[in-house]
This record gives sequence, C-alpha cells and structure tokens, in this order.
Amino acid sequence: MQHTTIREPLTGDSSTPAGGGWRRRLAPVLDDRGSATAEYAIATMAAVGFAGLLVVILRGDEVRSALADIIHRALTVGS
Repeated sequence: MQHTTIREPLTGDSSTPAGGGWRRRLAPVLDDRGSATAEYAIATMAAVGFAGLLVVILRGDEVRSALADIIHRALTVGS
C-alpha cells in the first residue's frame, strides 16, 4: 500500500490553507500506516468465525452420519 502524500503550495504563510499549515493538522487523518495490520485482523476474525460455524455444523448427527457414509462408500469401492 502506498503512503499518501500531499503537495504543499509554494506560496502563502503556514497559517493559511494555501501555505501548508493544513498539512500538519490533517496528517493524522491522512496517515495510512497500520491499515494493513487492521485488514489482516479483520480477515483473521472472519476466518475464525467461519471456522466456528463449520464446527457447529459438522458436530450435528445428520452431517456426521452423511460424512461417515461418504467415507465408507469411498473406501469400499470395488467390493
């Protein structure tokens, strides 16, 4: 991810928007450092939630018996 930069105008004093004083005030808002870490954290939490949902689904008796039947048929092909 590229870091966003703002070009300061060449004229004006530093207390007016034309002079670049606004850059210091907006720097924390425009800084994107750490955003990749936050994105990884959100993706990890989504993966954990999905894994938890799969565990709940796979613990059901119907799903367990269906999986056992599929495995049994796969291992006894040709008998």
